Amino acid sequence: MAGLRVPNSASGQGLGGHRRSWAELLAGRLKRQKYNPERAQKLKDSAVRLLRSHQDLTALLLEVEGPPCKKLSLSKLIDCDSSEACANHSSSFIGSALQDQASRLGVPVGVLSAGMVASSVGQVCTAAAETSHPVLLTVEQRKKLSSLLEFAQYLLAHSMFSRLSFCQELWKIQNSLLLEVVWHLHVQGIVSLEELLESHPDMRAVGAWLFRNLCCLCEQIEASCQHADVARAMLSVAVDVLQRMLIFALDALAAGVQEESSTHKTVRCWFGVFSGHMLGGVISTASPKRFFSHTLTQILTHSPLLKASDAVQMQREWSFARTHPLLTALYRRLFVMLSPEELVGHLQEVLETQEVHWQRVLSFVSALVVCFPEAQQLLEDWVARLMAQAFESCQLDSMVTAFLVVRQAALEGPSAFQSYADWFKASFGSTRGYHGCSKKALVFLFTFLSDLVPFESPRYLQVHILHPPLVPSKYRSLLTDYISLAKTRLADLKVSIESMGLYEDLSSAGDITEPHSQALQDVEKAVMVFEHTGKIPVTVMEASIFRRPYYVSHFLPALLTPRVLPKVPDSRVAFIESLKRADKIPPSLYSTYCQACSAAEEKPEDAALGVRAEPSSAEEPLEQLTAALGELRASMTDPSQSDVISAQVAVISERLRAALGHNEDDSSAEISKIQLSINAPRLEPREYTAVDLLLTSFCQNLMAASSVAPPERQGPWATLFMRTMCGRVLPAVLTRLCQLLHHQGPSLSAPHVLGLAALAVHLGESRSALPEVDVGPPAPDAGLPVPALFDSLLTCRTRDSLLFCLKFCTAAISYSLCKFSSQSRDILRSCLSPGLIKKFQFLVFRLFSEARQPLSQEDAASLSWRPLYLPSADWQRAALSLWTHRTFRELLKEEDVHLTYQDWLHLELEIKPEADALSNTERQDFHQWAIYEHFLPKSSASGGCDGDLEAACTILVNALMDFHQSSRSYDHSENSDLVFGGRTGNEDIISRLQEMVADLELQQDPSVPLGHTPSQGHFLFGIFGRRLQALTSGWNVAASLQRQRELLMYKRILLRLPSSVLCGSSFQAEQPITARCKQFFHLVNSEMRNFCSHGGALTQDITAHFFRGLLNACLRSRDPSLMVDFILAKCQTKCPLILTSALLWWPSLEPVLLCQWRRHCQSPLPRELQKLQEGRQFASDFLSPDAASPAPNPAWLSAAALHFAIQQVREENVRKQLTKLDCEREELLVFLFFFSLMGLLSSHLTSNSATDPSKALDVCAAVLECLEKRKISWLALFQLTESDLRLGRLLLRVAPDQHTRLLPFTFYSLLSYFHDDAAIREEAFLHVAVDMYLRLVQLFVAGDTSTVSPPASRSLELQGQGNPVELITKARLFLLQLIPRCPKKSFSHIAELLADRGDCDPEVSTALRSRQQAAPDADLYQEPHLF
Repeated sequence: MAGLRVPNSASGQGLGGHRRSWAELLAGRLKRQKYNPERAQKLKDSAVRLLRSHQDLTALLLEVEGPPCKKLSLSKLIDCDSSEACANHSSSFIGSALQDQASRLGVPVGVLSAGMVASSVGQVCTAAAETSHPVLLTVEQRKKLSSLLEFAQYLLAHSMFSRLSFCQELWKIQNSLLLEVVWHLHVQGIVSLEELLESHPDMRAVGAWLFRNLCCLCEQIEASCQHADVARAMLSVAVDVLQRMLIFALDALAAGVQEESSTHKTVRCWFGVFSGHMLGGVISTASPKRFFSHTLTQILTHSPLLKASDAVQMQREWSFARTHPLLTALYRRLFVMLSPEELVGHLQEVLETQEVHWQRVLSFVSALVVCFPEAQQLLEDWVARLMAQAFESCQLDSMVTAFLVVRQAALEGPSAFQSYADWFKASFGSTRGYHGCSKKALVFLFTFLSDLVPFESPRYLQVHILHPPLVPSKYRSLLTDYISLAKTRLADLKVSIESMGLYEDLSSAGDITEPHSQALQDVEKAVMVFEHTGKIPVTVMEASIFRRPYYVSHFLPALLTPRVLPKVPDSRVAFIESLKRADKIPPSLYSTYCQACSAAEEKPEDAALGVRAEPSSAEEPLEQLTAALGELRASMTDPSQSDVISAQVAVISERLRAALGHNEDDSSAEISKIQLSINAPRLEPREYTAVDLLLTSFCQNLMAASSVAPPERQGPWATLFMRTMCGRVLPAVLTRLCQLLHHQGPSLSAPHVLGLAALAVHLGESRSALPEVDVGPPAPDAGLPVPALFDSLLTCRTRDSLLFCLKFCTAAISYSLCKFSSQSRDILRSCLSPGLIKKFQFLVFRLFSEARQPLSQEDAASLSWRPLYLPSADWQRAALSLWTHRTFRELLKEEDVHLTYQDWLHLELEIKPEADALSNTERQDFHQWAIYEHFLPKSSASGGCDGDLEAACTILVNALMDFHQSSRSYDHSENSDLVFGGRTGNEDIISRLQEMVADLELQQDPSVPLGHTPSQGHFLFGIFGRRLQALTSGWNVAASLQRQRELLMYKRILLRLPSSVLCGSSFQAEQPITARCKQFFHLVNSEMRNFCSHGGALTQDITAHFFRGLLNACLRSRDPSLMVDFILAKCQTKCPLILTSALLWWPSLEPVLLCQWRRHCQSPLPRELQKLQEGRQFASDFLSPDAASPAPNPAWLSAAALHFAIQQVREENVRKQLTKLDCEREELLVFLFFFSLMGLLSSHLTSNSATDPSKALDVCAAVLECLEKRKISWLALFQLTESDLRLGRLLLRVAPDQHTRLLPFTFYSLLSYFHDDAAIREEAFLHVAVDMYLRLVQLFVAGDTSTVSPPASRSLELQGQGNPVELITKARLFLLQLIPRCPKKSFSHIAELLADRGDCDPEVSTALRSRQQAAPDADLYQEPHLF
């Protein structure tokens, strides 16, 4: 029967039987089964898992114990108010009960007790809380938790508590777990915070939980909660953790952490936390700066063990290059969040208020000047303040800080900070120095310097001796005492002040160079300076006087080393002759030198006249280097010698350093960036010889090694050899490679091409360890990695350069594929720049038509390196073999290496058509294939156009514009012109653009129906608009020229395209002004008006192009005449510059338009075109001897026609003809006066103006005279605004902005033509005169008073003579005489003018204000007393 009840019990309730306990169930199963140890262990594990699951432990224990143990519950133990808990239950009693229960269950007591305590903690936390997101306990909860923790401590003390199980159980109640509970567990030693956090399986989740609770904690503190002291104590734990981690990391760095050790990894990981992207999601926007500032303070102040004297001695070892990379990485992360100003200010505050760790402070200074160019000025200003404070009150701390900071910053080189020698000379070498104020300051300075002597580096002592402070003669003893002390110290250090080099870097604090080696370097630098300037260097002249022992004993012997003199005197010979003429070489020494050179020419190996022609000084190291290179080459073909290659390469490195005169310290010096001039690379003779030996040896070794084994089995010799070329010799190697590849490439033999290509691959292999290269044009402005440098050196312009580039690319890619065949494609991509691979694709497509066909799987070829190094290498076969190679095809699938449409355009634009490898027909066929068959159908992800012809045109236009804005499109010869289509292949590309745009026009209007026009504008105007927005705005010369060049390119492109681009293909009656017209009008008004117009008109070509397009489009409408009239009528308000341009070019424009119109219509020209005819006819009649006809409307158009006609009349006839103006309408005269003013400015601003400035001035004067005679107001022309619908909106859209800005010049250039009573008659005259004067002064201050016009620089001289200063002087005198004569009402708006410009001329401002405040009955006509 018992067996029948077990299933019912197990399932819950039997068919009427009672519910059995778990103990009975277990007892029943044990009776039926024999003891089995394995099953017992499994049962225990199952019990533990059951206990760890979400079970009610109290109920479970009640079941295990039965009725007598029902009182065994922690709920009463933690209830402090329960007397039963105090009387009947103790920790020891519950502990023993837990042990009994654990033994019955067969589970560890620690697991059972941990689960029981965790369950009780959960009960405490789930009690009623005061807030929606509580983190703090209530008073009642805190009492209960205290009792519970006492019990947990008891269990922990008696080894009855499992921390791990407890942590795991706590995380099961994570949502209800309060942060204060975790803090109490940490403080009372139950479970530490670190242990609890590490036990969570999901670190992201636990981080979010901790962050949320800390935020709530901070909110409750800010809300002045009841238990703020507890909350602050909890926050201190978090702060303590951060503090401990930072201190641990700093101590580890100070102790010298081993690379890749566990500590090193820990520190690196922790410093990585300070990156912005990690903190951005955790800390609010305002908090990171405070956090980073606090961290920086801890870094600078932790463990301040070193004294200032230690820093003086050791700071050489704390430069940026020698500081631990982990620490510099931490500095850089702090720099991301804090500005240079904040960093320097914080450093100053820390140094003033706390004890600091000098090593970290000074390494921080080094990092600051290296990472921030602007930090130099900030540090200089701070040091200046420190020095001023130090000498003002003899503050030794400020003095020490200033010297240490300057010396540390100077260690990073002149690019980061001025040298210490320059700073010391600037600070103390003149009467304005800090020490020159008093004797007390002098004593303070020399006491300080004397105290430094025992700790000083010899370099700094030499600076102080060679550039001593300027001291008055009566205090000279202070200086002599210090110099004696410093020289004594140098003698103790075995350093001679007399043996210092001329160009020795006194700020490097490095080891002292031997006098002989330093003299050789001084000679080379002196010859270089002489070669550039043609004069004896000042340093050499000073040394010949003030440092004669070194000059005579070391410099001259190094300079006068006997040699075979060249037939054409070189720079060294010229330098020696210049010194001899200046009496800087003793005659006997010069005579000995000449005789020795003669003897060396006859017998180079012998000595002459007692002076040994020391070949060992330069030739012997080179011979030793040659011998070492020969030994390495012999080992290339002998497999038994492979183990000695590393030793031989080490010998070569040593011999190379000796041949170039480099010290060991020099070879380890880090080069941050290499300066290289691609167009004019230059090398010193010694460098040239040594580098040629290296490159020749590398090529020979490669050929020798390839004859024995393929690249992948040649061992590491090439990598080892390449490393000898890094360091100090790398700039010379890259310079020589530039000479060979960029200037002599087509003349190189096959072994040279192969060797240099392999060298390029190995340099790319070490790209991460090599500095960037800063090259001049035509390469980009930014620094290039070394692999990308080779892309810049290889040009594709002529047949020869195309073939050489193909050879080099084929060799480099083939070598890399063979060398690294077993490695990942990432290695291949790091060795070769994407540009090199793209050029290879471009060349193969261009030169081999068979490569343009799609490849099949069967076409995949194998790659062999062996045929390439043979003398009869077939480069075409090698290139096609590489093209079809499977690995190479897979490499081309990478996004950054396949040739895109834009890449193809940039490369194609560089081709010189006259020297191309393809004929004109072949080039056209290639373009057609590349655009329409290859790139147009390709997807944009693969570098194509997705079949979108408009997208293809957009990319082409941008590429064309980019090419012509870059320096690649220009020759760098002396006679090169910046012309469109001058020497490049862009003419063919323009032809392709014309074809594509024509296709687009047909696509948009396939059947050309009447009245049809696209609603959207032309894509070209969108391109122009985006490019113009990206350009720098402003009126400075550079920005204006760049914008003008861009617009000229736009205009030339528009002229090559159909005229429908400007107007559209047709007009609709309901929408006559097309989107294209609006775009073109906007381009004219906003840009072409300022940069592509002269004297109020566009150029003839773009004007004719627009009108041709206008007629074409209108002739397709139902009423062409009406449509033309409507469009041109709109032009009067939308774009009046179009109409003035048509008036100017009407004689040549009229026949074309008339023929075009009559070909389609028999009716007369449209009315608006007839108005242009009438305007020109009026101007012609006006200037004829006969009576003039009345001016047609609109008046401004007639005035413009008359202005253009006047410009074509001889000067002597102008005044006579202009007398007819008395009969013209007032409106015409005002407009004519404005156009005349524009003509006056144009005659000065453009060198090729059709009108002479004196004639233009006469025309303005005549029109002004007529206006004054008829008492017509003209002052509004000098106060034009867009809101003025009658004049301003029209005229401001005709005149360039530069002309309207220069109106003050024209106003005062007519000063002598103003009527005396004008100021009295017109109330606004004074206001305009003052406004023009103030604007004139502002233009003068801004530097706009002498505008230059390309190509000839010519000052803007108003009135045909004088200068702007004279004009301003006359204007000023005129105003000072005018102000007392003006009526009171003329001053009504003067205050507004002076509000923001009154300080331009205080005297004029004072006169205006005084007259404005004068009594009403003052004599208005009293002559002013100016003197």
